[in-house]
Amino acid sequence: MKQALVDDTEDVSLDFGNEEELAFRKAKIRHPLATFFHLFFRVSAIVTYVSCDWFSKSFVGCFVTVLLLLSLDFWSVKNVTGRLLVGLRWWNQIDEDGKSHWIFEARKVSPNSIAATEAEARIFWLGLIICPMIWIVFFFSTLFSLKLKWLALVVAGISLQAANLYGYILCKMGGNSDISKVTATFLSQTVFQTACPGDFQKPGLKGLEIHQH
Repeated sequence: MKQALVDDTEDVSLDFGNEEELAFRKAKIRHPLATFFHLFFRVSAIVTYVSCDWFSKSFVGCFVTVLLLLSLDFWSVKNVTGRLLVGLRWWNQIDEDGKSHWIFEARKVSPNSIAATEAEARIFWLGLIICPMIWIVFFFSTLFSLKLKWLALVVAGISLQAANLYGYILCKMGGNSDISKVTATFLSQTVFQTACPGDFQKPGLKGLEIHQH
């Protein structure tokens, strides 16, 4: 009887590694500064655009301020927050023949590296998707209200933020050039993850480098 008990206990294997990793991914935000600036510049640009007529009568001052915030947002999201919050990076380069190449990279997950948390990823993607939609609303409101002097600024806002959204969606989906298929797949995954976060296991990021013409 004693020997049987010993054999039973020897067959039991407790692995706490996965539980610790899952608990970590659901933990608090690990990069508070990057998370703050991921939302700060784009939200500040929207707030400044909406309220600039109330606080200033200088069109040039408002235009330059909003454009500066949009440019800072584009640079920080493209070069800093995407790499820290979700482990993704993209850029475009021109080769010696004058051809444009899109390059997408995803951070490799190793035992020594630390993955991003779910809270950081959710904040990153929500900010990346919602803000361009707000600028699209501004485009139609500016067009219908005949405030055409603001149209160039709104178009700049849509272009800069949509460029980051486009680049990161392609990077997330592995550089697939079929943008309609990529967008549908990405949105379905995002809705499923939001509805059932505990039932969906996110795949590990693998290193990749994809060139597109």
